Amino acid sequence: MKQIILTGGGTAGHVTPNIALLPSLAAAGYQVTYIGSYTGIEKQLIEDLGITYYGISSGKLRRYKSWKNLTDPFRVIAGYFQSRKLIRKIKPDIVFSKGGFVSVPVVLAASHKHIPVIIHESDMTPGLANKIAMRGATKICCNFPETLKYLPKDKAVLTGSPIRHELLLGNKPAGLKLCGFNTSKPIILVVGAVKVNNAVRAILPELLKKYQVVHLCGKGKTDASLNGIDGYIQFEYISDQMRDLFAISDIVISRAGANAICELLALRKPNILIP
Repeated sequence: MKQIILTGGGTAGHVTPNIALLPSLAAAGYQVTYIGSYTGIEKQLIEDLGITYYGISSGKLRRYKSWKNLTDPFRVIAGYFQSRKLIRKIKPDIVFSKGGFVSVPVVLAASHKHIPVIIHESDMTPGLANKIAMRGATKICCNFPETLKYLPKDKAVLTGSPIRHELLLGNKPAGLKLCGFNTSKPIILVVGAVKVNNAVRAILPELLKKYQVVHLCGKGKTDASLNGIDGYIQFEYISDQMRDLFAISDIVISRAGANAICELLALRKPNILIP
């Protein structure tokens, strides 16, 4: 059986496109292994799917002053040697990276072992992690035509972004049951970051006069004091039931991440996007 390593993490946007590829990879006869960070959101999402997962040391390469800039390079170096060891063990035919800083040591280790590497860049302009990793890439896929000018011409391929097919198959009764909602008021789905979360919570009493609110807050960002409020429910993250939450939502408020944009376009769902 052919072997492929998927990597990417730090945010759900660096993981969900990899998850979207899994059915096609299985149909093509690939055995999938995932390399991510020790504690990032990717670990839970991938392990819940029964995919073999390996965590490595990772560090963020910041463009601003921080004491962590003194220690994180050593974590990246450690992650590189861990990746080399895993690659020798797995013997992949190919590596696919969705970005995030945990992917950098994996891509560089695979490149040094002369293993083909495909990188996917979702955003209009490449992030720092992909800028570093692209020197070791065989091909670089991108989401927007405007991105091509930022990529090496001999490596760039315009592909769009992988979309989870199951998102199109949402079940509205299942979504209402999951949230404990009914159809008496329109439903807002909020996909938040810290500032979005704070803004929604500040006006929640006003929102609940006219709407029901499903709030995806992010890992460790729920507020226990808001549990049990009628018409409001919060989750850290939703995976399999996301399609059902989209099905019940009348409007989506979300950060303007490239993956979110592509999914909302595919669903033709009214939305408010926050840059």
